[in-house]
Amino acid sequence: MIATYQIQMALKEIKPKIWRRLLIPSNLLLSDLHKVIQTSMGWDNLHLHQFIKNKTFYTAKDPNDDWGADSVDYKKIKVSDLLQKENDRMIYEYDFGDGWEHEVILEKIIPSENKIIYPQCIDGKMNCPPEDCGGIGGFENMLYVLKNPDDEEYEGYIEWLGDDYDHAYFNVNETNEDLKLKNYGCFEL
Repeated sequence: MIATYQIQMALKEIKPKIWRRLLIPSNLLLSDLHKVIQTSMGWDNLHLHQFIKNKTFYTAKDPNDDWGADSVDYKKIKVSDLLQKENDRMIYEYDFGDGWEHEVILEKIIPSENKIIYPQCIDGKMNCPPEDCGGIGGFENMLYVLKNPDDEEYEGYIEWLGDDYDHAYFNVNETNEDLKLKNYGCFEL
């Protein structure tokens, strides 16, 4: 029987914590979980990514490319293959240049309710860092500069992000509307 997993994912080593809590079917493929994470966190699916569990790497396999030759094709692996009991964990790494690591924790296993459309975001906090901002150090510098209009980099960040960028913004309802779209709202490359 397919169960519902309540998972929490959070970007590692960032304060304040940037996180999401989701309900997903236990039989969701890792390739689809990638799309759900992209949409719910606010990423744009512009970079390579992988899941890591017990030193095994799970990612998209391309027969025409040697990258990831020692990894497992995640299009054949269900979330329940890696997360089987409460508090089981794995890592989702996105953008190897910036090195965004998300800890994914199975918080609860609950009976599925046929009335609920899965996946569903039920909580979260904070806006995701912008793509290509330079990882944790670049993001922290960006937040510092945005609080200091006299900084020489301020205008450049405003031009890049717009003057309405709000690091604290997260809207669970908007996220759920996106998750209902084709490919869970994830941009296709």
